[in-house]
Amino acid sequence: MTRKMKRKSAARVNSNLLKGMEVFEAVAETGQMTAAARMLGMTQSAASQHISALEKSYGVKLFDRSVRPALLTQAGTLLHQHAARILNVVGDLETEMRHQGPTPISVLRLGILASIATTLSPGLVALAKKGFGVNDVTLHAGLSVDHEALLRAKRADLVISSSPFYDMEGLERHPVLQEEYLLVLPAKYRGPTDNLDAIQKRLPLIRFADSTSVGRQVAQHLRRIRLKPEQVIQADRSSMVTACVCNGMGFTLLSPTLLIDGFVEQMPLKVLPLPAARLTRTITVVARERELGDFPRRVAMLTRKKLIEHIGLHMGDVGSAAVTPVETA
Repeated sequence: MTRKMKRKSAARVNSNLLKGMEVFEAVAETGQMTAAARMLGMTQSAASQHISALEKSYGVKLFDRSVRPALLTQAGTLLHQHAARILNVVGDLETEMRHQGPTPISVLRLGILASIATTLSPGLVALAKKGFGVNDVTLHAGLSVDHEALLRAKRADLVISSSPFYDMEGLERHPVLQEEYLLVLPAKYRGPTDNLDAIQKRLPLIRFADSTSVGRQVAQHLRRIRLKPEQVIQADRSSMVTACVCNGMGFTLLSPTLLIDGFVEQMPLKVLPLPAARLTRTITVVARERELGDFPRRVAMLTRKKLIEHIGLHMGDVGSAAVTPVETA
């Protein structure tokens, strides 16, 4: 084998080893191969192959698979102590290398809530390029669970999300706004609007799936107010929910930022204050701590301004009354 071929082989082995450690850490944290794979955006079989390759490479078993959730073996505990440190060092190196261009931030990776990605993307790209001289910008639209995966795998520098990810260290957080959920009905609906139980007797509830944070939040709220919908339709994107509602298939509970795309597409929707206990969520800019200078704060300011403008434009007083700006202290 030539020296050049040996270098290529070593690079490939090192790359596979680092990926295996990344998967191992995710499994160690969640205790489940399925959850770890979802966190890293890969299939369960791919995650399992990485763990098997890692065990074969060291000639050890890393997990006791006879129990659920899987427990670390002695070898797994030893690797866990070193893998987190190794991955953090490599992540820090990658960040520093990406920022060694002619400007302080040469490459930027952003994660944005899917429901507001179209609204915010042009302004964010302009801010990055014109205000901070960024050369390359990569945008990812998704849900908060996608943002968690991006941040944990260090595949995003900043996210605009509905979760502040308080369980993750090394992050800075800039609140944008708090918003109340609204009652959303088909434009042609003519039944009662002051009682959710009366509404659900006429229309099915259409909501985010239980696999999403919004879906779980709404489900918990309904249990809290002791409402048990007789029929439920679930989806994992706000555009799918609003499309079903505007076609008269049911009603839903959504926050103003989750409704923006539907109004931009001129879906016929009736939006009213929620006739029950308040349900709120907060939009937050989350970034890697002290890596992007003043950029995260500026992103929060731009996001707040754009969202309030669009909500007022498309949802009028009902939408505006449901939104409260929140600024970093």
